[in-house]
Amino acid sequence: MKQLPLAARVYVGAIIALGAVLLAMFFPLQPQDFKHLEWFVALLLLSSITSAFKVNLPLARSGSTMSVSYAVDFLSLIILGPNPTMVVGATSAWSQCTFRMTIKNPPYRTLFSMASLVISVQAAGEVFRLLGGTPGLETLTLAGMARPLVGAAGAYFALNTALVATAIAVSTQQNVFKVWNQNFMWSAPSYFVGALAAAVVAMVISRSVSNYWMALLVAAPLYLTYRSYKIYLGRIEDEQRHVQEVSDLHLATIEALALAIDAKDRTGKSHIRRVQVFAAGLAKAIGMSANDIQGVKTAALLHDIGKLAVPEHILSKPGPLTQEEFQKIRIHPQVGAEIIAGVPFPYPVAPLILSHHERWDGKGYPAGMKGDEIPAGARILAVVDYFDALTSERPYHKAMSDDGAVGLLRQEAGKALDPNLVRKFIDNLDALRNEAESTTETMRSLSLPSGQSEKGRPAVGLLPEPSNKTVFDDIALAHREIYALYEIAQAMGTSLGVADTMALISSKLSNLVPFSCCALFLHNEEMENLRCRFATGIDAEIIQQISVKSGLGLTGWVARNRRTLVNARPSADLEAAGISATTSLQSALVCPLVFNERFIGTLSVYHIDAGCFTDDHRRLLDRVCEQAAAVIYNSIVFEQTQEDSLTDPLTGLPNTRFMFMHLTRELARAERLKSEVSLLVMDLDRFKEINDNHGHHVGDRALREVAGVLRAAIRPYDICVRYAGDEFIVVLSGCGADEAERKRVELQQAIDEVVFEARAGKRLQLGISIGAAIFPHDGNTYETLLATADSRMYRDKTRRKRLAAGGEADEVAVERPATILDPAGAAISSSELEDAASGVL
Repeated sequence: MKQLPLAARVYVGAIIALGAVLLAMFFPLQPQDFKHLEWFVALLLLSSITSAFKVNLPLARSGSTMSVSYAVDFLSLIILGPNPTMVVGATSAWSQCTFRMTIKNPPYRTLFSMASLVISVQAAGEVFRLLGGTPGLETLTLAGMARPLVGAAGAYFALNTALVATAIAVSTQQNVFKVWNQNFMWSAPSYFVGALAAAVVAMVISRSVSNYWMALLVAAPLYLTYRSYKIYLGRIEDEQRHVQEVSDLHLATIEALALAIDAKDRTGKSHIRRVQVFAAGLAKAIGMSANDIQGVKTAALLHDIGKLAVPEHILSKPGPLTQEEFQKIRIHPQVGAEIIAGVPFPYPVAPLILSHHERWDGKGYPAGMKGDEIPAGARILAVVDYFDALTSERPYHKAMSDDGAVGLLRQEAGKALDPNLVRKFIDNLDALRNEAESTTETMRSLSLPSGQSEKGRPAVGLLPEPSNKTVFDDIALAHREIYALYEIAQAMGTSLGVADTMALISSKLSNLVPFSCCALFLHNEEMENLRCRFATGIDAEIIQQISVKSGLGLTGWVARNRRTLVNARPSADLEAAGISATTSLQSALVCPLVFNERFIGTLSVYHIDAGCFTDDHRRLLDRVCEQAAAVIYNSIVFEQTQEDSLTDPLTGLPNTRFMFMHLTRELARAERLKSEVSLLVMDLDRFKEINDNHGHHVGDRALREVAGVLRAAIRPYDICVRYAGDEFIVVLSGCGADEAERKRVELQQAIDEVVFEARAGKRLQLGISIGAAIFPHDGNTYETLLATADSRMYRDKTRRKRLAAGGEADEVAVERPATILDPAGAAISSSELEDAASGVL
């Protein structure tokens, strides 16, 4: 009885107790009760036999049956009286519940059936007595028996069917009158037919003992009644089974469509399964009717069907929604209700879907209902959907533990959620969780014909492919593919540099194509080779060293043939590049990047497993490369343009614009760290003579030669700038006066050692004059530092001229007015520099 509701257990126990009391009080122990012992034994056996001829009540959900043994009970009541008939009825009830049963009845059901017949027989006997009936064959008359027998039959029918109907109703939580009307009211005529048959038999027997055999003919109507009921109820059962099968078919169709729709959501197909189990269990726990429970189960399947009207990128967005995106989300309950409104469900579904995002405090949507205004089924869906959303992995949050989710449920009780339902749900959570986990899901598995390739199947990215793959998994993967392509397209325009662009592409690409390493190779048309520009993942430092000629290795083959390679050997590129290092990468997928019919490079992905990539991965990478080619090309152009804007085209050194950017940063850093920065301003000696005597093209060659020497003579983190004409500037970070002086002498010696060949057989000696200024000793701004260094450079130039002419080296030279160029290239006079130092300019 533990599986019965509390009310049902109390009711069944009370009826069994009452039946036991009546049986004990009126058990036939008096001599007059056994005056017709042979009749008692005969009727006891006959009642047990007829009770085995029973029919199932197809409308009852508790497996109840009905037999024609009541006719024998009426005959026993006429001949023996109520007390012996009570034993006969209890025995027939035991026989009916024990023999010819498809499913064995539990003991409490058998005891209840026996008790209900004991009560019914005693009540019928009392009515029979009150209406003037006297048991026994001796005083039996048809006129005197008619009214008592009709009253007894009516009392027997009413009480027996009412007791059973009430038991069914409280067990299944249905309306008592509805159960009685559907299952028992139609059987009333059979009871009166049985009573009439019993009266006829009693009258025949009372006339003469020889009429016993004729009395057996009365069994024919009873048998015909049994057969009629058997056929009639059998047809009802068949029709009911057919209706149930059609209903199950419709529900299965709805469930399959709901699963297919929900499969596109990254929550997975198990979400609506869990919500359905939780919702149905919670509905049962609060005592909802079976019809309403079915409505809740159906609504749980279809509650998110309105998300068909919500764009996929909004549903899968990992971050917070904008106000416009949230408004799009808010329409899905109303859309879902409108879709379902046209389906004639026999229970409420559309109102539950419409209201499942309403809040207990009235701040929900779409109607802003609050409290008990919200349908109970919708409040149930709100609780279980909220809990499942918290404990499931979603694009916008990680899965929460059950304890954490329960804590949030308690916080939202009385705010967003019905507090009574929250308490009931938490109390039954363990049982509901076990039921959800044990629910088996029967779905069609995706199977390919023997020998067929896997072309066209959605790629699974970095997630392992499940062994029990279903069609719903394929739907989910197809939608994930669409969203991943959308993410890549969205991310491509957010960065200008090649490295940043590739970092974004590789992070999104992992959702489509599995890889252990991803690399970008760019094509150099002049040198006809491909060099790795970006690599990330396993052995990325080895891949970044690769530079191969077009036509060699995997990358070179793709460059020459403009076709994608699938599952090639990664070490082929290392061999073509002459790199002796070994790699753990075993398979490669190399795709060409083509923009406006111009080959710009390759996008390569590698994996540590051999044969990892499929044709579907190739298809997806081709799609990505179609989008990425234009973006990568634009990134290359941007970087080249940026480099050109900061580079002197003649010498390849940084230009004035770059110097001012760099010097501003270095001076700020030196001031913060209390360190020094040295500035060396240099001017090429006798450069005008070279231009005048040998031409400007020779002068350009001389500038390039000097630039190369200067760049080689400084540290990697120092810079050498072509300032203007034949002037150069070197910025030495962290250098004081002594180190700057040593570097000045070193650079002059390096240039003095250069033997420049102006033309064949004509060699020129180059020289350079250098002046130094130290931050912060010679100034706090780059303007004053440049002016000081420029002035000292001209003193050094005068000194070098006098040395070359044989004069005194320490004679003071006449200084010229310093001319400094601002970042735009305009000349700045000494007076303007003084004003600038005072903050005027």
